[in-house]
Amino acid sequence: MAHDDEFILGSDSEQQLQERTELRPPRMYRVILHNDHYTTMEFVVDILVKVFHKPAPEARRIMLDIHRRGSGSCGVYSYDIARTKVSRVLALARKHEFPLRCTYEEA
Repeated sequence: MAHDDEFILGSDSEQQLQERTELRPPRMYRVILHNDHYTTMEFVVDILVKVFHKPAPEARRIMLDIHRRGSGSCGVYSYDIARTKVSRVLALARKHEFPLRCTYEEA
């Protein structure tokens, strides 16, 4: 009889585990570059190509959006990737002495 009880308890535990471990898609985050009066347009295009792997024509279009609208989206990524890209952009901007701002927000 104890053997049957263990089997039933095992089934309930297994079902509870499946319910708790339901896979959900990760939250996604939009990475945004912000316009300023000092960072060159060429540097922004270079960032978009090197960090965000944008083709040059798309990078120029995004750069112009940033220039005209005050900010522009560089892409949507999972949290860790978005955070890493923001850190990389800020490090490159500091290295080249530009005040470029880069942030992320939940998409």
